[in-house]
Amino acid sequence: MPFLVAAVALVAIVCLVDLLLTFGVVRRLRLHNAQLERLGSGGSFIEDSMPSPGDVVEDFAVETVDGERVARSTLAGRTLVAFFAQGCTACVEKLPAFVDFARARPGGRERVLAVVSGPAEETTAMIDDLAPVARVLAGAAATPMTSAFGVRAAPVFCLLDEAGTVLAVDLDFARLPAPDAGGHAEPVPRSASTPS
Repeated sequence: MPFLVAAVALVAIVCLVDLLLTFGVVRRLRLHNAQLERLGSGGSFIEDSMPSPGDVVEDFAVETVDGERVARSTLAGRTLVAFFAQGCTACVEKLPAFVDFARARPGGRERVLAVVSGPAEETTAMIDDLAPVARVLAGAAATPMTSAFGVRAAPVFCLLDEAGTVLAVDLDFARLPAPDAGGHAEPVPRSASTPS
């Protein structure tokens, strides 16, 4: 009989500990859910990590990995600007689809800029993937670009007009407006989605 009482007491203690742990997990999940909802509804992290439609990007003058000079004053037509970072899982996941998206845009690679942040020796593969469809800015050129655009997260995708005004910005390039054959697109509000 004492053995049975001890076993029942042990089972009761294990169940009580399990119940306490479950309450802790539920509480933590509620906190995380609240944070995700705040970010998804245009929380300050999202707003502070990228420009807004209507913003004019600061002047910049940098060289691509191919040695071509790119400046805000040299933009011709609507330009798609993409920001990627080495070590960013979402950037790696979106890269192949972005390459296809950029390849299909009117104006070719002259109207696509890709900014790749990270150590040069670690960004080579990403640069090689982007080079056929975009003018790529990496290494020392990435810092002035992220500063000019006010980008502090990745991936971020912007559509710019020839005057350097942000027409659209999103964390997903597929939600940017599609330009017509002339490369025109109307300004659209920023989509406040959460980073993946």
